[in-house]
Amino acid sequence: MPLYLLILVFIVFAGIALNAFIFKVFGKKISSIEEKFDIPLKKRFYPISRILIPLFLLILLMQGMPIPEEVQPTFRKVFSILLIVSFGWLSIEAVLFGRDFLLTRYDIKVKDNLKARAIHTQMNMLVKIAVIAIVLLVTASSLMVFENVRQLGTSLLASAGVVGVIIGFAAQRSIATLLAGLQLAITQPIRIDDVVIVDNEWGQIEEITLTYVVVRIWDLRRLVVPTDYFLEKTFQNWTKNSSDLLGTVFIYVDYSLPIEVLRNQLYEILKDQELWDGKVWRLHVTNATDKTVELRALMSAANASEAWELRCHVREKLLSFLQEHYPDCLPKIRATVLESPEG
Repeated sequence: MPLYLLILVFIVFAGIALNAFIFKVFGKKISSIEEKFDIPLKKRFYPISRILIPLFLLILLMQGMPIPEEVQPTFRKVFSILLIVSFGWLSIEAVLFGRDFLLTRYDIKVKDNLKARAIHTQMNMLVKIAVIAIVLLVTASSLMVFENVRQLGTSLLASAGVVGVIIGFAAQRSIATLLAGLQLAITQPIRIDDVVIVDNEWGQIEEITLTYVVVRIWDLRRLVVPTDYFLEKTFQNWTKNSSDLLGTVFIYVDYSLPIEVLRNQLYEILKDQELWDGKVWRLHVTNATDKTVELRALMSAANASEAWELRCHVREKLLSFLQEHYPDCLPKIRATVLESPEG
């Protein structure tokens, strides 16, 4: 093996050892930062530093190495591309680190998580845009290292107008989808963990990208919807302004039922139920037909999932109460039996 290659290998291993030494010296400080802010600092930056530090040493010491002149241009290009790619990787990790650091201050798992969901949605969308921009910049910078590519780029600029028009017509749907994703991040008609009804399917927003949105349906199916759907079509967002909801339960009873008794029983059911947030409860007579009386029980809950569970619980308890204490007041059909004149 040539001497200069042995020197290169030695410098690479020396850089890796130096990187390990640095992280060992500052290990306690890094661990305390990770514990304090709950962010993976070492996991983010240790792999890229193992490349950057040896690369910096190679660039600094390359002038003094006995590298043959015929291979020096190749080494310069390789080192330049590695440096560009490494800085791009470092930039992406810095962006992701900044996102993680910011999002630790906004817990999306709390009940009143409206602001947290808005921040999570905006940050995730902006990070995706930033990563795409960094990748494009790194790719363009790497290609510009080669003179032939620069000359090719110059010649292509002359026909950029025609090519731009052709690409614009060919990719107008894709471009519109990307712009819709950007508009979705700014206007936020939906956010991460929002409860929505899309195409008559009830679910929660699980993921928002620049081109599509993933809705987790209540039965754990995933509905993948293009981003422009939420800008062009009507859908229901149950948690647009707040996560708390009002749930309703309809009960049909006979005219003979004492309404006030059932109203008091509704409160007795709700006051011992953790799913009820204690804000709203009502029992109204909302309709009366020739056969039954329609009662609507109204109750509030902190979010859509708890509202659903609370409605099911209240419905079950009210029916059990009626069956046990007022079975004669359940819906029934009255009929008059006339005795025959001969009888």
